[in-house]
Amino acid sequence: MWDLLIVTPLTNLLLWIYSLSGNNFGLAIILFTILIRLVTWPLTAQQLKGAQALQELQKDKEWQAIQKKYAKDREKLAQEQMRLYKERGINPFGSCLPTLIQFPILIGLYQSLVRALATTPYGLLQLGRSLYPFLNAASLIPLNSRFLWMDLGRPESLPIHLGSFSFGLPTLAIIVAVTTYLQSKLTMPPSPSDPQDASAAQAAMMSQMMSIYMPLLLGYFALTFPSGLSVYFIVSNLLGIVQYAMLGKVNWRTLLPGKSQKKQE
Repeated sequence: MWDLLIVTPLTNLLLWIYSLSGNNFGLAIILFTILIRLVTWPLTAQQLKGAQALQELQKDKEWQAIQKKYAKDREKLAQEQMRLYKERGINPFGSCLPTLIQFPILIGLYQSLVRALATTPYGLLQLGRSLYPFLNAASLIPLNSRFLWMDLGRPESLPIHLGSFSFGLPTLAIIVAVTTYLQSKLTMPPSPSDPQDASAAQAAMMSQMMSIYMPLLLGYFALTFPSGLSVYFIVSNLLGIVQYAMLGKVNWRTLLPGKSQKKQE
């Protein structure tokens, strides 16, 4: 079922875009990423709207009165908090949804890249059998996996030569980690103004942890998996920042040490 609903459609979508981009698989991955971002745009907009609503709730007089009234009754305070969240359509964990939804796409894309860049007779046979009728397998297979200095079917490293000393610099892994960190920090929801706001505090703590662990995790993926996946990571991160800027939510001060999310507008 996973192969039928995820891997095969993604493989065919990639190859269809590949056929339209002059058999340039790197460009196909970039266009594929743009398409995924456009499709998930409503979810991204909803995420940012929810983060703004959560921030505005901290200044709401009704919420402040509830906090004061039930300051010593944590259970009742939590019930009233959830009531307000429900009435105003606020999801304190909404900022994590795009990242969580991205994982099935990443897994499917990884498997699609492996399948599309098959070189063994069995892999080529499996690829040929999974193509939809509208694709001309003879004109597409084997794919051109070269893009810039990379082989998109293998982990990337840029050869560096310093006299008699040579090594491979994982440039894409570094860029993936940096862009993931930037996007996480720029889209992080504000910290709650009241320490008794348990749900918002937990969501903020989760976002803080993800801003640390996600760059490391995706950087590790970029270091060990095919570089085509790294291209997807980088383009997706940059587009995420652009989307955030288009909605007028970018605050570059959050990237500076000691700048609190509470200062975001």
